Amino acid sequence: MPENNSSSPYVLILYYSRNGATRAMAKQIARGVEQSDAIEARLRTVPAVSPNTEASEAAIPESGDIYCSQADLTGCSGLILGSPTRFGNMAAPLKYFLDGTANQWLNGDLIGKPAGVFTSTGSLHGGQETTLLTMMLPLLHHGMLIAGIPYSEADLHTTTTGGTPYGPSHVAGQQHSAVLSDEEIRLCQNFGKRLAALTLRLL
Repeated sequence: MPENNSSSPYVLILYYSRNGATRAMAKQIARGVEQSDAIEARLRTVPAVSPNTEASEAAIPESGDIYCSQADLTGCSGLILGSPTRFGNMAAPLKYFLDGTANQWLNGDLIGKPAGVFTSTGSLHGGQETTLLTMMLPLLHHGMLIAGIPYSEADLHTTTTGGTPYGPSHVAGQQHSAVLSDEEIRLCQNFGKRLAALTLRLL
């Protein structure tokens, strides 16, 4: 991926990943975004949330993508959120980050920008669709324009792993060892490509 230029438009792919599956999806979505030469994909994550109130994360993670800043969020031209499923909802670290975006809401920084969501679960019926739908709620409160995956994507009709009209999904398995299927990879990349196209139209 090309080096980010703060003056160029970008789609922010903001995710939390505990065991690596959601991050693998984020990377495939980024590949789809960057099939367009006119926009960049900016991968960002969020720190874990600890029940110990004295615990804190380092400002820069030891590996993987860096933590999302408020400036990353405010400056994006499009936003894609990703999270593993926690009881049919997004994971606490991503929710905690979104709960801290009151300034963007007050300023209307995200109004009219396209957005989408993606998720990974341990089982086929582990709450993928409810997680995706509830992830959309804060985006709607921010005035964002939600995009899913249309059924013109042939893989939605044939997948036996992940993939929904609400956004890309992945079935990681109980041991979190399942790699992305061919259908899941294509759906992730085509979703990224679609969000990039919508973002460019709305610039």
